[in-house]
Amino acid sequence: MSGSILYIHGFNSAPSSKKATQLMKVMERLGLSDQLRVPALHHHPREAIGQLEQSIAELGRPLLVGSSLGGYYATHLAERYGLKALLINPAVSPHRMFDGHLGTQTNLYTDETWELTHDHVTALAELEVPAPLDPQRYQVWLQTGDETLDYRLAQQYYRACALRIQAGGDHSFQGFATQLPAMLSFAGIGADLYQMIDFTAL
Repeated sequence: MSGSILYIHGFNSAPSSKKATQLMKVMERLGLSDQLRVPALHHHPREAIGQLEQSIAELGRPLLVGSSLGGYYATHLAERYGLKALLINPAVSPHRMFDGHLGTQTNLYTDETWELTHDHVTALAELEVPAPLDPQRYQVWLQTGDETLDYRLAQQYYRACALRIQAGGDHSFQGFATQLPAMLSFAGIGADLYQMIDFTAL
């Protein structure tokens, strides 16, 4: 459905994260909650992709909004299904970063513990796609103060896409709520619906 959004959270994150919660609030205010999916992703990439494909099937042709590792998933799915994607401090080749982090992990929001194994890393590597070349289908939002990922890796990988790079900030993407109008517009939601919302108050 036009104007639908699939939000894809990051590594060890959850639907209760700040960005996801702010987006849910706005879609609720707009009466568009049924056009938003924010699945609680399984920690294993193959399981997570299955969940996301189910959400895509429910929504039709949603805008994929991916944060961090979710940006990596969103890129894979956008390329596979020809969808639009908005990426927030996305991970590039995350399987290369996880080799040194095998072992017990804890979800930052749910306190669930799980084991990061070589199979997780292999599954992530299987999702890698060539750098996207269609600037119409992508927006990439980066903050140079990201303490988790080097923004320059994403800047290089997505160099053919529409990049929005802000100085400072951090991995969680500071000021996300005030950027939501741009996201809603990219999703095809008319400005007349949200121009009365004070996004600074979220």
